[in-house]
Amino acid sequence: MNTQKTARTLVPEASMIDHFLRPYMTDTPLIRLGDFGDGGYLVPDDLRGIAACYSPGVSQQASFEMDMAKRGIASFMADASVEKPPLNVPGAQFVPKFLGDKDEGDYMTLASWVAATDPDPNADLLLQMDIEGAEYATLGAAPRDLLRRFRVIVIELHHLPSILTKPKFAKRAMAAINNLRDDFVTVHLHPNNVSGAVEIEGQMIPRVVEATLLRRDRATGLHPVNALPHPLDVRHNLRKPALALPERWMGGAGGVCLGS
Repeated sequence: MNTQKTARTLVPEASMIDHFLRPYMTDTPLIRLGDFGDGGYLVPDDLRGIAACYSPGVSQQASFEMDMAKRGIASFMADASVEKPPLNVPGAQFVPKFLGDKDEGDYMTLASWVAATDPDPNADLLLQMDIEGAEYATLGAAPRDLLRRFRVIVIELHHLPSILTKPKFAKRAMAAINNLRDDFVTVHLHPNNVSGAVEIEGQMIPRVVEATLLRRDRATGLHPVNALPHPLDVRHNLRKPALALPERWMGGAGGVCLGS
């Protein structure tokens, strides 16, 4: 297992980050969209009425967007690192751009992207992003009114050990978290076992996790998740052992690892 011990200590913002990451169950069950592995995510089964999926960070995966298309939801895809998506997703539109906190060169903001493509300004949207650490600047720069348009947000969160121990990283993450925490609740969390974990103050912190957020007006029957993985979770790399979530993110119940 790719783990590392460190003498780093937690920053003061760590408790707020923990609170944001702590997953809650809702009355809406989770379903899996995308491949069983990298590119697949768990989302609430609350997709009816969503006008479009915004999906930055295409790379070599488009199975999530293909499953959205099967449900009649078109995807807007963006990634400047590839010439085109790996799959011909029905109804999808692709732009070779990265997402960030400004419109400049190969970069665009979430606000400008949605403004140029929004299929229905009165409808909800879904956001699924895996943009290698740029998620914090992107979400920190996004207007809250825009973020509220997204009923579901699925984010791959990177650099978590640095975010919890380095003030510069924590500041970037908190800009995004402060834009999200009042309007969204985390309803699923899954560590990426490819990236490994770092021991900080006696607990193993995954370097990367997938977080699924649900807008609070859609989240009923909230109660803490006390055991993960979810039955639909699958390890990103089946040749590597699963990573448990740290107790600090599990409401005191501990990270339960069942091999997924």
